[in-house]
Amino acid sequence: MDKEKVLIIKPGYSETLDGEIGVITSLGDVLRSTVLLHLYKNAHVTWLVDEKAFPLLRGNPYIHRTIFYDLTSVLQLQSERFDTLINLEKVPGLCAFSDSINAWRRYGFRFDPENGAALAYDGSQHVLEICMDTEYKKKTKRYWEEILYEMVGGAKWQGECCILGYKPKSNIIYDIGFNYDVGTKWPTKAWPMEYWKELERLIGNKYTISWQQGLKNLEEYFEWINSCQVVVTNDSLGLHVANALHKKIIAFFGLTLASEICISNGIKLESNADYNCIPCLSPKCIQSKSCMNYIEPKMVYDAIESIMKNG
Repeated sequence: MDKEKVLIIKPGYSETLDGEIGVITSLGDVLRSTVLLHLYKNAHVTWLVDEKAFPLLRGNPYIHRTIFYDLTSVLQLQSERFDTLINLEKVPGLCAFSDSINAWRRYGFRFDPENGAALAYDGSQHVLEICMDTEYKKKTKRYWEEILYEMVGGAKWQGECCILGYKPKSNIIYDIGFNYDVGTKWPTKAWPMEYWKELERLIGNKYTISWQQGLKNLEEYFEWINSCQVVVTNDSLGLHVANALHKKIIAFFGLTLASEICISNGIKLESNADYNCIPCLSPKCIQSKSCMNYIEPKMVYDAIESIMKNG
């Protein structure tokens, strides 16, 4: 094989640039990681992924093999050779697996045999520091994609977006899509349901509105997002799908960093709560009133008017 062989390990069990390791597959993190494929368009790419995240990668023109993470795939990949290995998981077992792969170049996270935790391959140490030091991450104020590019051999990010393999068939049907659900992993990202209903009242009959669809089927979800001209969203998977589909976006930020999210066509609305903890980068809120409650429906309505008029 003449093409460079690349193995990307990203099942979605840990957030690439956060210290958190969870039991829920981070679909948004898997999709965001596909931005790296712009660097390997001429390579033969194998991607190791959790089966739940497979619909995000299916049909991607720059992924030649998608392999589900299980014992059989581990044994298979350990018997192959690669030119480049990129491990974007900090789960200790996956770091140890990464170290066992026969590869010429390695980026991302490796295993520390002394304490059983994740360390960084040469050149990726600054990324690990961002993951493990919340205050340092807040001060960094750089796009997520920019940091990821630097981890892979010091590449320079030029504004590329993540790549969704699925090609929706739907046309634009609705003016506004309400992407209200945030799932169970980060419930504190949610904008209050009563605010969504108030926003619907403010819009009235001026624009057509669709509430989030495809909650149990990712491909239906992609079709729904594609059917909306503007997507109003929490900081969740829908934001990244809408970005990949080049939708107009209005996104809410409170506990997460707006500065690390690149929106190609849209408006970021940040909480104006007078809390020292913002952004806390935590799935649990210590306040009696969430910072998300300080993004008023009228602010969102004004943003909709602006983006509809000015594009």
